[in-house]
Amino acid sequence: MIPIADPEVSEAAIGDIRAVLESGMLADGPEVRAFEEEFAAFCDTDHAVAAANGTAALQTALVAAGIDAGDTVLTTPFSFVASANAARLCGADVVFADIDPETFNLSPNAAAAVAADHDVDAIVAVHLYGLPADVDALRAVADEHDAILVEDAAQAHGAAYRGERVGSLGDVASFSFYPTKNMTTAEGGMVTTDDEEIANRAQRFVNHGRSGAGEHVEVGHNFRLTSVAAAIGREQLERLAGFNERRRHNAARLTEGLADTGVETPTVPADRRHVYHQYTVRTTDRDRLSAMLDEHDVGSAVFYPRCIHEEPAYESVRGSYPEAERAAREVLSLPVHPNVTDADVENIIEVIQDYAN
Repeated sequence: MIPIADPEVSEAAIGDIRAVLESGMLADGPEVRAFEEEFAAFCDTDHAVAAANGTAALQTALVAAGIDAGDTVLTTPFSFVASANAARLCGADVVFADIDPETFNLSPNAAAAVAADHDVDAIVAVHLYGLPADVDALRAVADEHDAILVEDAAQAHGAAYRGERVGSLGDVASFSFYPTKNMTTAEGGMVTTDDEEIANRAQRFVNHGRSGAGEHVEVGHNFRLTSVAAAIGREQLERLAGFNERRRHNAARLTEGLADTGVETPTVPADRRHVYHQYTVRTTDRDRLSAMLDEHDVGSAVFYPRCIHEEPAYESVRGSYPEAERAAREVLSLPVHPNVTDADVENIIEVIQDYAN
């Protein structure tokens, strides 16, 4: 079976984990500080604050940027539910705007229309599947409504928009290091920003509201990252460029091989660098394609079979988002991770060419 994901922790990382265990500093120690510094440098931001997971990182980013109960956060209905849950966990209301059918990301035009009808305090731009959203256009919408722009970069480590890495484009950003992501810490997250006050608030929030002086000056969470996770993350960050190049190599061959199959392959605007957390195609006969892939031991997955507004937890935010709903019926993600070999890619192409015939 060619799996849809295949997380890899190297012998070097295992050695780093052993060193942390032997040091006795297992929680929030120097390893975490070093990881934060290295990740900030990678994103070209002034600050990075580690968190326990990606959802915690996004909630922290929103809280640190001032989002609170009674505020309104606009985001996409076509993402993992955490993109909206994080705002709800801040006490904020969530409103959705439809997606661009070409990129699957939040449509700036749809966002502008929704923002005109709501008092929006923040826009969460999800860089879905590893492709940056149209940040400049969304920034214009945010600025018009005096809202903050938050990047949900959970799937986009190393992606770039007009030559700038994601994580450095909004007022604040969050990343996830879940095992299937482009890099992992087993479980973890990161907040990045150039704003010193946002960074300070984030540092307090993940550590029970504790200030640098040791006082608990506000209510916070225990969202700290462990030193063991940071040790894995530091080694993964060193390998991220290679991981991403392999994903891009596999994606390029898939796009070439599927050109005449009638299956719609990913669209990548010229001003963006896609890092293919997922290689997602779309077809109106998804179930048959998925079944054929399974018969030939090729894994596939649907991200996401339901839009967020269709989930029971969001009954109060129901609406009509036709492009997001159509995507949920048609998308299918194919294996593209670094352990997919050239032979695997050719096998995937052959199966889909047979499907097309």
